[in-house]
Amino acid sequence: MSNKQIRTIPLLPLRGLLVYPSVVLHLDVGRDKSVEALEKVMMDDHKILLVTQKEIATENPQPEDIYEIGTISAVKQMLKLPNGTIRILAEGESRARILSYTNTEGCFEAEVEIIEDDLTIDVETEALMRTVLDQFSNYINLSKKINVETLATVQDIEEPSRLADIIAYHLPLKIREKQNLLETIDIKERLRTLIRILSNEQKVLGLEKKIGQQVKKSMERTQKEYYLREQMKAIQKELGERESKEDEIGDLRTRIMDSKMTESVKETALKELRRYEKIPTSSAESGVIRNYIDWLLQLPWQTETEDNLDIHHAKDTLNEAHYGLDKVKERVLEYLSVQKLTKSLKGPILCLVGPPGVGKTSLARSVAKALNRHFVRISLGGVRDEAEIRGHRRTYVGAMPGRIIQGMKKAGTVNPVFLLDEIDKMSNDFRGDPAAAMLEVLDPEQNNTFSDHYIEEPYDLSKVMFITTANNVGTIPRPLLDRMELISIAGYTEIEKLHITMEHLIPRQLREHGLKKNQFRIKEEAVQFLIRHYTREAGVRNLERRIASLCRKVAKMIVTGEQKSVTLTPRTIEKLLGKPPFHYGMAEQEDQVGVATGLAYTPFGGDTLFIEVSLAKGKGRLTLTGKLGDVMKESAQAALSYVRSRAEALDISDERLEKMDIHIHVPEGATPKDGPSAGITMATAIVSALTQRPVKKEVGMTGEITLRGRVLPIGGLKEKTLSAHRAGLKTIIIPKDNEKDLDDIPKSVRDELTFIPVQHLDEVLKHALGGGKK
Repeated sequence: MSNKQIRTIPLLPLRGLLVYPSVVLHLDVGRDKSVEALEKVMMDDHKILLVTQKEIATENPQPEDIYEIGTISAVKQMLKLPNGTIRILAEGESRARILSYTNTEGCFEAEVEIIEDDLTIDVETEALMRTVLDQFSNYINLSKKINVETLATVQDIEEPSRLADIIAYHLPLKIREKQNLLETIDIKERLRTLIRILSNEQKVLGLEKKIGQQVKKSMERTQKEYYLREQMKAIQKELGERESKEDEIGDLRTRIMDSKMTESVKETALKELRRYEKIPTSSAESGVIRNYIDWLLQLPWQTETEDNLDIHHAKDTLNEAHYGLDKVKERVLEYLSVQKLTKSLKGPILCLVGPPGVGKTSLARSVAKALNRHFVRISLGGVRDEAEIRGHRRTYVGAMPGRIIQGMKKAGTVNPVFLLDEIDKMSNDFRGDPAAAMLEVLDPEQNNTFSDHYIEEPYDLSKVMFITTANNVGTIPRPLLDRMELISIAGYTEIEKLHITMEHLIPRQLREHGLKKNQFRIKEEAVQFLIRHYTREAGVRNLERRIASLCRKVAKMIVTGEQKSVTLTPRTIEKLLGKPPFHYGMAEQEDQVGVATGLAYTPFGGDTLFIEVSLAKGKGRLTLTGKLGDVMKESAQAALSYVRSRAEALDISDERLEKMDIHIHVPEGATPKDGPSAGITMATAIVSALTQRPVKKEVGMTGEITLRGRVLPIGGLKEKTLSAHRAGLKTIIIPKDNEKDLDDIPKSVRDELTFIPVQHLDEVLKHALGGGKK
C-alpha cells in the first residue's frame, strides 16, 4: 500500500446505479446540481466522484443521504440530448472515501481519500480467484442472460480487485449488496463474498428451472385435458347426447339475468358462473361455487308482500287471538298507522319481555297475520358461535350462511315478521360474541347493508319487522338492549286466565284431542278451581298442560265406553288429577312476630318471599341463610344498621342489641335470590323480632332501604302485585316513587288491593306492625 492520496473533487450522486472501478457505462444526468458538477469537471481534468445515494426517491439529496465510498471516474464523452438531459460516458478508475464536503451550495464538492487496490497475489488469493471464475462460469451456463464472450474477457483478467469488480458488475444484485462489495476493501474478503453470492444465485436459478419444468408439465396436462374434453363434447354431439353442464350454465345465466338481484350482486353471480364454467365438474371447488350461486338465486332481493294496513282488521285479528296484552296491541296499531301515513317506515325492533308461557311467540305470529306478512322464527337460546349469525366464509368445508340469511330464504320476502326467540340466552366463548354480531342486524341505521360472511354481498334487512323475546332483560348486553323497544308482558290475572282458558285453551285442546263440545263440558268454577289449586305461574303453559291431561282422560272414558260425555266440576277434576298441589293464597294464617312478607321479581314472573328473623343469646352477630346474593346481603346489613341507629326511637334497648344474635333466613334456600327490593322487608322483620310486635298477615311490601331509612324505588311492580294478589294479600306497601307504575296494574287487581306509598321506614313500620306484644 502506498501513502494516502487526498484531493478535492466534484461529486455526482447516482440514483439506483453504482459504478465499479474498471467499468465503463453511460449515464443520463438531469438534476441541476449534477449538470453544474459535470460542467466544472469538463473545464478541469474530467475527473468526478460517482457515489450512490441511499434512497432512490430522494430528489435533492444531502450529504447524510449519500454513501461514504464511491468511485472516481473519468468522463470520456458528454452529449446534450433534446429533452435537456446530458448523457455521459464514464469509466471507473479507483475507490475513494469521502472525508468531508467542501461545497454543498452549488454542486457538491468533497475532500476524498483515494483507496488504492492491493495488487499482491499470494496462493490463497490465487485459489479464491479460480473459485470465483468457476462459480461465475457455472452461473453463466445456468442463467443464459450473460454472453459467453463476457466469461472469456473475465478469464483474461489477472488483477484480483479488477476481476472481483467486473464480476460484481454483471450480477443482478440489489444496490445495497453492490455497495457492500464496493466498500469491502480487503480483496480476499471481497472474493469470499462473491463466492457466497454466486453459490446462492446458482441455487435460486436451479430452483427457478425446476419450477419452470413443473409449470410446463402442468400446462401440458391441462392442455391435454382440454383437448380430451373437447373430443368428448364432439363425440356427445355426434351421438345426440345432452350436453348437461352447458345446458345447466345457460339455465343459470338466464335465471340470474331474470332475477331481481341488484346490479352489483348480479355482476358477482355472473363472475362466479364464469368460474364455474371453466372448472371441471369433478373439482371440489365446482360444488362450492354452484352452491353459492344457488343461494344468491334463492334469496329474496326485492320480492315483498303488500302490507294490510287496515287498522280495524289488525285490531280484530289481535283481539281474536289474544286476550289482554293491550300495550303490545297498541304498539302494533301505532306502527300500522304511521306506515299508512308515510307509505314507508323502517321496521321497528320490538322486544317482548316476560315470563315463560305468557304468549310472546304466539303474539309475534299474530302480528304477522295481522300485517299479512310471512312469519319466520329462529331460536337464539344457547347460541355461542358468531358464525351462527354471520355465517361461515366459503373457504371452510361445509360453509353455510348464518341464521339470519337462512331465515330470509325461508321467508321468501324482504319484509317478513322475523322473530328472534330467547335473545337473552345468547352466550359467548372463544368462537366469538354472537350478541355483538346481532348489533348490526338490529340497528336500523346499519341493517340495510347487513354483511354475511358466506354471501359477501350487502343484504337489506331494513324492511324486516324484527320482534325479539326475552325472559330476563338483565342478561341482554346493554348495547343490544339499546337498539330495542321493550314491551313488558308481566303475566295474567286470575280473571284473564279464566277468559283465556274458556275462549282459547279449551277449544284448541278439544280440537287436538278429537273431542266435541257436548262430550267435554267444564264450568267456570271448575276452571277457577283448576287455576287456583293446580297451577302457580305467570303465564298459562302449565294450565294448558292440565287441560290437555283432562282431555286425554275424558277421551279414554269415551273410547272405552265408560261414559258418553263428561261434565267437569271441582270434585271431578280432583278425582282425575289427584290432590291439588297448591293451596289458594299463600298469606300467613295469622299475624307473626319476626316474619314479614316481601315481593320478589324473577325471570318467571312475580313471587312472594317470606323473610324470617329469630333471636338467640349471643354477642350481637348477624347470620344470613337462604342462598342470598350479594345485593340481598347488603340490604340485610343496611337494614340492621338502620335499626341500631334508631334503637331508642323504636324502643329497643342497647342491651338487647348487644346480647342477642340475629339470624335472618329466607326459606326455599335452593333457589338463588338477589335484587335491590327486600330492604324494607328485612328491616320490618328485624324490628318485629326485637320489639315482639307481630307483622300484619295481610300486608306485603317491596322497596329498598338506605342507612337513613329512606325507601328507594324498585322495578317489576306489576309482576310483584300480581303475585301478591295470587297469594291472597290485601295491602301492599310500595315506594312513593313507584306510584306512577300503578296505572300498569289491571283495574280488577287494583280494586281488590290497598296500596300504601311510603318514603321512610317509619311509615312502613306504622302500617306493617300490629300493636302490643304477641
